[in-house]
Amino acid sequence: MYEAKGNKFTVAVVIPCYRVSDKIAKVVSQLPDWVDHVIAVDDKCPEQSTKQIAPQPRVRILQHKFNQGVGGAMVTGYCEALRLGADLVVKMDGDDQMDPARLPALVHPVATHYCDFTKGNRFYHLKDLDSMPLVRRIGNLGLTLLTKLASGHWHMSDPTNGFFCVHRTALERLDLSRLSKRYFFESSLLIQLNIARATVLDVAIPARYRDEKSSLSIKRSLLVFPPQLLAGFMKRVLWRYFVHDINATTICMVMGVMLASFGVGFGAWRWFVGMETGVFQSPGTVALSLLPIIVGTQFMLQALLLDVMDRPNVPLCRYQSSAACGQGESGK
Repeated sequence: MYEAKGNKFTVAVVIPCYRVSDKIAKVVSQLPDWVDHVIAVDDKCPEQSTKQIAPQPRVRILQHKFNQGVGGAMVTGYCEALRLGADLVVKMDGDDQMDPARLPALVHPVATHYCDFTKGNRFYHLKDLDSMPLVRRIGNLGLTLLTKLASGHWHMSDPTNGFFCVHRTALERLDLSRLSKRYFFESSLLIQLNIARATVLDVAIPARYRDEKSSLSIKRSLLVFPPQLLAGFMKRVLWRYFVHDINATTICMVMGVMLASFGVGFGAWRWFVGMETGVFQSPGTVALSLLPIIVGTQFMLQALLLDVMDRPNVPLCRYQSSAACGQGESGK
């Protein structure tokens, strides 16, 4: 158990296993003694990586009948962690890129109810950042901006970092069945956390790069991630500003879209008419098209600013009593 401020927390570490037969045993052996449950999910690995793990009372190995991707493995691990009564659930990869010595830095803010979710951020360490391959660095910077927009976590960076910890209270608020089963898992998780109003914190944790190769290709990132991020953005906006609440951000969005759409539509129609008749449009007609576009853009920028400022301040677990968040939370 992990102890913080007089409370004890059951900790589970979920490790999705796929083609990590040469490293998984080392990763498991390095986990600290206060980790209560190690849940290794064999995602139909052709190498049967989990067979390399030495039998231990705290280790549970789950097998997938067919490959589901990292997200599918994590959903299986999360369900098992909740069933075991874990208070804090950590996600680690089996490729030995994540240093188990950094676990306290990741777990402590969640255990002390400072936030609901912590995530490693490799961009804080400028010196260590040089060890990150250039292609990964450029890809992460681009995805960071898009993920900020889609997830609403504007204070967060390094969204593809898979080293994170979540409190049970926040995890139970999520619809695990709707999380992405593949490489979009981390982004879909952040989007759901924003909809649930969970607090998120970046923790400075450098990665360890050795001879491993990333299975996430640049082509897949460019072609798959942007459409999924756009869909996630639309879903988040719908739930946050049209279902869960209606506020100034909602008004600015609606006014902005309506005015800009009218300006573009009217301008396109008058341009088409002018092309057909050969008659130049009057300054008033041009102004009638441009003014709604300008004002609508201002409304949408204001909506964006309000969205940036709309950051939850109170962790979800603080709504519960200290007994529920601490030792008594899982009936211990």
